[in-house]
Amino acid sequence: MKSKIPKVAHKIIDKPMINWVIDVAKKISNDIGIVLGNGKDQVKDLLDDDVKIFEQKERLGTGHAVLCAEKFLDSSDILILYGDVPFISYNTLNSLIERHLKDNNSSTILSVRLEDPTGYGRIIKNEDKFVKIVEEKDADTSEKQIKEVYTGIAVYKGNQLKEALHHITPQNAQGEYYLTEVFEYLEKVGVVELENEIEVIGVNDRIQLAEAEKKIRYEILKKHMLNGVTIQDPDSTYISVDVSIGPDTIIYPQTFIYGKTTIGEDCEIGPLTRIKDCIIEDNVKIIRSECELSKIQKNVSIGPFSRLREGTELQENVKIGNFVETKKTKISCNSKAQHLTYLGDTYVGKDVNVGAGTITCNYDGKKKNKTFIDDGAFIGSNTSLVAPVNVGKNSLIGAGSVITKDVPDNALALARAHQINKENWVLKRNSENVEKGV
Repeated sequence: MKSKIPKVAHKIIDKPMINWVIDVAKKISNDIGIVLGNGKDQVKDLLDDDVKIFEQKERLGTGHAVLCAEKFLDSSDILILYGDVPFISYNTLNSLIERHLKDNNSSTILSVRLEDPTGYGRIIKNEDKFVKIVEEKDADTSEKQIKEVYTGIAVYKGNQLKEALHHITPQNAQGEYYLTEVFEYLEKVGVVELENEIEVIGVNDRIQLAEAEKKIRYEILKKHMLNGVTIQDPDSTYISVDVSIGPDTIIYPQTFIYGKTTIGEDCEIGPLTRIKDCIIEDNVKIIRSECELSKIQKNVSIGPFSRLREGTELQENVKIGNFVETKKTKISCNSKAQHLTYLGDTYVGKDVNVGAGTITCNYDGKKKNKTFIDDGAFIGSNTSLVAPVNVGKNSLIGAGSVITKDVPDNALALARAHQINKENWVLKRNSENVEKGV
């Protein structure tokens, strides 16, 4: 990858490759081990605490990598996956395991037929029965014509795999311990052929990374469209694999939806919108905005040019307008902040109007403080609420106020200097300037 970032930590649709593999593995078993080499500390930070980590200090091949995790192997069946083959599906793995158990195999291999099998180990058969796997660099001319290849993914009887690993040697063109050699020492090997080659795309450089992302991105978009989601421009739309979207929602161009976001029915998202790790209910409209780690209830309108940061919660019928930013803020039903507003560490009650230019001054240089705005309050334009402060129910704050003390229920609060008009002051100033030759 020519990068200081380990290959499996590079992201595909905002999700590190290794997490694609780990997430599907967790659907199979909670007992997961990973073998790491260069950059192991960076990869560790991406993993949950329950993933067992083994280190391969020297890069001596795939067989050696598995041997580094020998303590992980026991009499149980074991599934081996690859951190740079991120798109393998649960359904494929489940079918592979079912065949393995049904046929009582020592190992069951996942294969695929490729028009261009260059670089892959070829599967050698005799009357449809598995014989061996020949790596690309060790294959002769006739073997290189074989299109059925070894994906690297296989399930094994753990005790037989463990024993076979101690028989393999680095007597090959690359001088490595090939995992493929273990099949020569196993009693019964089966092969399951995969139909969709996208599932076993491998990534070895930045070009393959981009190509892989493009292919899987279209697969994800097709799934949503077939489930009733309108995506106006698939070429400019990016949706992560863990995103859920309800039917009759429209996704407009230049929209990016990442993480474990859920979006309900009849929503309109975009254009020029980025959403990550949000819960969005039905009939929500978000235009030209950013939303992250937020909860948005039904019938909410957001944007354009809004920014919802972590901890934002918007209840039903809330309106958030242009150039409004929120963080750790809950806004209750039917309230609105339509223009040029910052609300941080704030609770806003029901039926509140937050005027243009309002800000909560929540940081005093040492800690964050909270603002409480009760039901029915009206916050005049260009108001500064200096936290900690409470604004009472049905109260009204005059425009341009700087509120530093609590406002009682039903009160009018004014906190600004008295206006002074000095008549003819401009004329006098201009006259003085003329005398000075200005």
